[in-house]
Amino acid sequence: MFLILAVLALVLIFGVAGFTIHLLWLVAGIVAVIWLFSFMTKGKRNWYKR
Repeated sequence: MFLILAVLALVLIFGVAGFTIHLLWLVAGIVAVIWLFSFMTKGKRNWYKR
């Protein structure tokens, strides 16, 4: 019984860890896209001013 509970606890911990890692990757990707987009628009604006 203890072994089953231990395995379930490990699965839960690893599942939550994997989910948080995927969430972090998703957030990082969104931030990177926004940063690149803002960088591109800023570059275009600077080029337009010149």
